[in-house]
Formats: sequence, structure tokens, C-alpha cells
Amino acid sequence: MKRFTQLLLIGLGSLCVGLGVIGIFVPVMPSTVFFLLAAYFYARSSQRFYDGLLNNRWFGAYIRNYRAGHGIPLRQKIFTLVVLWFTLGYTGVFVVSSVWVRLILAAIAVGVTVHLVMIKTYRAEEGAIKAAPEANAEEA
Repeated sequence: MKRFTQLLLIGLGSLCVGLGVIGIFVPVMPSTVFFLLAAYFYARSSQRFYDGLLNNRWFGAYIRNYRAGHGIPLRQKIFTLVVLWFTLGYTGVFVVSSVWVRLILAAIAVGVTVHLVMIKTYRAEEGAIKAAPEANAEEA
């Protein structure tokens, strides 16, 4: 039964990684939630998969910073918002003709924007400043 649970968790983690990758390209679909779920599933099933996820060159640092409470880098926030508004704006203007669907798209864009702005912004300099007093305390 333990082996079945392990394989199930690895499968769920892999599914979440796939959905997270899709979420990178589809603005309405969240990627962070799926990557965090993948980390949760991998942490409980496979150290190799967990380490591979956290050390991934494209989104490993993003997951580590988010899980540590450091937030999301400003550049990532700006990129996400530009892609979100461009894609939903284009869809609302050129693809969709229903006023209700346009209003729903606008509500989604506003909701995601508010959520993203409220998440702490990660600055690498802050991490270095926070680490410096601890280093000085150890030297004393």
C-alpha cells in the first residue's frame, strides 16, 4: 500500500507540474498554485523529484522564494501582468462578442492583478541585508 501511495503522490505531483507549465502560458490559469502543490506531493513521496523541482532552472527559485515567504520578483510580477492584460484584452476585444464574457474577463484580470500586487515583492538585496546581521552575530 505504501508503494501505491508513493506512486499516486508522484503522479499527482507530475500532473501539477504539467498544469503549472500550462499555466505559465495561459494567463487565466494559475501556475504558482500547481507548482506549490507539486512540491507538496513530491516532498511526501520522492526526495529526488522534490529536489528536481526546487532546483529547476526555470521555476525552482520562484518556488523556493515563494515557499520561504520572500514573495515574487518585481520583474516576474510585471511580466505576468503584461501577458495577462494583453491576452485577456485581446480576447475581450477581438475574440469575444458577448458583453457578459467581456465583463467576466475584466473581472478576472482585475482579480488576478489585485492578488498579484498584494503578494510580497522579492528583492535580492533584502535577502542579503537580512543575512548580514546574522553573519555578524556569528562572528562576534
